[in-house]
Amino acid sequence: MITVAEAQVIVMETVSDFGVEQVPLSDASGRILRETIVADRPMPPYDRVTMDGIAISFQSLGVENSNFEIEGIAPAGALQMALSDQQKCIEVMTGAVLPTGTDTVIPYEWLDIQGREVKLLKKEIRFGQNVHQVGSDGKPGVELLSPHTLIDAPEVGVCATVGKSRLLVSKVPRVMIVSTGDELVDVEQQPLPHQIRKSNVHQLSAMLRSFGIQAELQHLDDNKEAIQSGLEEALQRMDVILLSGGVSMGKFDFIPDMLTSNGVTCHFHKVAQRPGKPFWFGTHPQGATIFAFPGNPVSSFMCAHVYLLPWLRACLQGKITNSLFAKLGEDVTFKPSLNYFLQVKLTIDHHGILLAMPMFGNGSGDLSNLALADAFIHLPAEEDLFRSGDAYPIIPFRPLFF
Repeated sequence: MITVAEAQVIVMETVSDFGVEQVPLSDASGRILRETIVADRPMPPYDRVTMDGIAISFQSLGVENSNFEIEGIAPAGALQMALSDQQKCIEVMTGAVLPTGTDTVIPYEWLDIQGREVKLLKKEIRFGQNVHQVGSDGKPGVELLSPHTLIDAPEVGVCATVGKSRLLVSKVPRVMIVSTGDELVDVEQQPLPHQIRKSNVHQLSAMLRSFGIQAELQHLDDNKEAIQSGLEEALQRMDVILLSGGVSMGKFDFIPDMLTSNGVTCHFHKVAQRPGKPFWFGTHPQGATIFAFPGNPVSSFMCAHVYLLPWLRACLQGKITNSLFAKLGEDVTFKPSLNYFLQVKLTIDHHGILLAMPMFGNGSGDLSNLALADAFIHLPAEEDLFRSGDAYPIIPFRPLFF
């Protein structure tokens, strides 16, 4: 049995690049960018009005001059207008091109308008106020997004504004998620008293969708011939195989032997951790990487977050994020000499400190407790008493500030 740190190193040593592909901008969210995005023109491309009001020449303001006559109206999307008389003004709408001959915008809230006559209600006018200067966000050719960036809504907006309708992104692997066990039935079925519905495969599949991966699902009964045949077929087609169940010490836990008989090299089996001690990891000469998780739902979920997702992010060339830490909200005692991945609920106190409140539940089969938690906190094997207020690494599985 190896340590968590040793297991993480071994897993990361198998990282490989699955290549690149082009996708429509509408499908790019959640993918990893593999090209540099540059501005195709100044950003913004013109002096842009940022508030509804009137555009004036700042020089026209004097100690006595607080009245203007409206010369015209400039809506957003119209060609640039020009002010013919600098003692007058042009009404402008947010997003409009600033008219030539003007340089300052006064919002409607500061004005009294009667017909075409405008009177200033506020005198503290600043030169250039409420004008988004041409090119102030970026000159043509300036880098806006770098490779290895995770594409989310802001990145989609940037790409749209520079006309990138298709993006070069990391190609995602072909993934199969395999459940094993005669006790499992489909979600749509009514289980008998000795049966349960499949949950791990759907839980893992939902995790992968955030990476843009649509995994193929398969179920294998606790039968050597069925497992042998199913694994042989999967190893020929898939880049990644995730197995759930059948890796412990039971008489029907055939997965390790069947993987070995199919030519898969076992890099380790069993990690000094709770939950997820029976975790198995290996690779096939033809390229497939195999993560065989324990069947208990909390165990498979934890192992996927600690080992699979960092490996997948590295394969897709995503940027490595810094570890997050939180302070324990109460004392925890854990005697076994194992790394303990404890489920926690995250809160922020009035000092802005991230706190992790333990959610002990009823073991690694307690899926409902997992739905109440936000993260795992990693408590090291070298200690057995973890005090409230001490900080430890956390592995979030929800957005922190949703």
